Amino acid sequence: MFTGIIESLGEVIATRQEGTNMVITIRSSLAPELKIDQSVAHNGVCLTVTRIDGDTYDIVAVAETLLKSNIGQLSPGQKVNLERAMVFNGRIDGHLVQGHVDSTGECISCTPQGGSWEYRFRYPEQFAGLIVEKGSICLNGISLTIYNVTNTEFSIAVIPYTYEHTNISAVQPGHTINLEFDILGKFVARQLAVKS
Repeated sequence: MFTGIIESLGEVIATRQEGTNMVITIRSSLAPELKIDQSVAHNGVCLTVTRIDGDTYDIVAVAETLLKSNIGQLSPGQKVNLERAMVFNGRIDGHLVQGHVDSTGECISCTPQGGSWEYRFRYPEQFAGLIVEKGSICLNGISLTIYNVTNTEFSIAVIPYTYEHTNISAVQPGHTINLEFDILGKFVARQLAVKS
């Protein structure tokens, strides 16, 4: 489990295909603290550390991950939002995040607001029941509050700290982002579906 509060930015050093899998090498100041088999969220996608070498480590994304997220679009030089799994003895500053991306969305606008930024995103209508006004969403691994919700679009506001310490600053109209909807909403939706 994660919280959606980004710890660090990593940099993609290399990618390579191994069958249907993609192996990604990341450079990060977190690397020396990691262990093989540890889960780390990369742009909100929970992936397992498979190799560590100094300040770099490898992760492997399987076909399902590549299909459901923007991980397969990563290339050398790109920045990646990183968060290690949460420890259950402290505050949850964001919201409960599994690191299991539900879908991708598309940035349709980014508007400076005189000290903050407003982003608007389009998402698949099939997930409309999981998005509520002023609810939480995990966007590229970042826990954010949504507003101006429709059945296919929503907005977020980004403060300067988040803009400077995550890769949201690189997101422009037309870019694909990872979306994980609030787990509580997913459980409620499932229970309602089972009872009807």
